Parts: sequence; C-alpha cells; structure tokens
Amino acid sequence: MAPLKIIGAGMGRTGTSSLRDALNILGYKTHHMHAFNEEGRRPDMFVEAYEHPEGDIDWDYLYEGFDAAVDWPTCSFVGPLMKKYPEAKVILTLRDVDDWYRSMANTIYRKHTALRLANDNSPKGCMIRRIPLDGALEKPEVFEDAKAIKQKFNQHVQWVKENVSEDRLLIMNLGEGWERLCQFLNIPIPDVAYPHSNTTADMHVLMEKSNIQIHNPLVENIKQIEKRAISNITPNDNNVKTSKHTS
Repeated sequence: MAPLKIIGAGMGRTGTSSLRDALNILGYKTHHMHAFNEEGRRPDMFVEAYEHPEGDIDWDYLYEGFDAAVDWPTCSFVGPLMKKYPEAKVILTLRDVDDWYRSMANTIYRKHTALRLANDNSPKGCMIRRIPLDGALEKPEVFEDAKAIKQKFNQHVQWVKENVSEDRLLIMNLGEGWERLCQFLNIPIPDVAYPHSNTTADMHVLMEKSNIQIHNPLVENIKQIEKRAISNITPNDNNVKTSKHTS
C-alpha cells in the first residue's frame, strides 16, 4: 500500500497507539510497534536501516501494506522518510517530558528490561533494544540517566519543529481529540469518540499476562531514579547529541 501518506514523528508513550487507532478509523492502514507482533514485518531490516543509513533502503518494502506509520521505529527515521515521501504529512505527538519519562520507565523500559534479563533474542526484541532512544533500553545506566534521556526527547522534538515546514506538520498534545487532526487531514470528524488506548494500566495488564514482573527492581522507584539526575532541561541544551537518524 505504501507510499506513506502520514509520518508519525512522536516517540512512543506520547499517544501514538491512540493515534494509530484514530488514523485507522479515518481509513488509513497504520504501522506501529505492535505491527511486529505479526509475522513477516521485517524488524531485522529496520535494524539494518538504522545501523547503515547510508545504504539503499527499500522503504516501500519495509512499510508494505501501510500508508501511515507512527511510534517507533518510524520516529527514528523521520528525516529519510520525509525525503522518500515528500508529499507525506508529519504528525508530532507530544506530552510533558517528565510525564513521558515516568511513563517510559513504568512501561516500555520495565517490560524490555525483563525481556533482556530473560535473554530475548527475537528479531523484534533486538530491534526494540537497538532503535528506540538509540539503544538506551538495553543499558540501565543510560536510561536511568533521566536528565540525558529527557534531553534526548526534547532535542528530537526541537529537530522536528525546525526541519518540518509548518504546512506539513501537525503538533498534537496528549489528550487532544479529533478536531485539529481531521482539519489537518481534510477529513470529516467521525461520529465516534477519539481512541484512548495502551495506557500504563493497559500495559501492566499485558505484562502480567505475559508473566513479566511488574515490580522490576531496576525501576521500582522512578522517583529515586529521577533524584539522581538534574531534571531542569531545556530543548536548547546541546550536551546530548541528537539521534543520527533524525536528520
């Protein structure tokens, strides 16, 4: 179905699952991290694209069957995807950076720390540990540096704002509904509530079903982790480099 008509620039835990559901309601077929739960979705090829961005990447093949894409790994490839699909619109989902870090620690990091400790070497597991946040999920000493991770989030947001033209970009804050999204896409507002999916509580239920220990000792007390770092971060702080794949 490619080429992509919509490129999601927002990192995971910024409402990307709800956006995926919303876009599907509007008639799109939307790629999301959950797509890798299906066979044949080529997570190994996304890792190859990440590790060798200079290579000849067949984006149409990687996104075969989709005309929209959000969440990771897509948000790590915003720059090359914009070049490949110059007519595609870009949607940047946002939330408060402190809330985002807390949500990441309580869900994705917790889940994949357990999988790492269980030696999950599946293609999807390897992709998740390699691409999001430039591999920080695989290294506790990196992810638990709250200042650096929040700064990475802010710098990604700043890059998108500076490199995507205003007429091509929609910035959606967590909790928004249909109005601005449908106006941006020139689509009538559907007669259903805007989706609200993949909350922290939802993910904890899934982790329990998967027998993953929710109270992982590495992240049991997020407040203690954050106290070890300086939390006052601005988007213009350049001490941490932006991901090599954004630009």
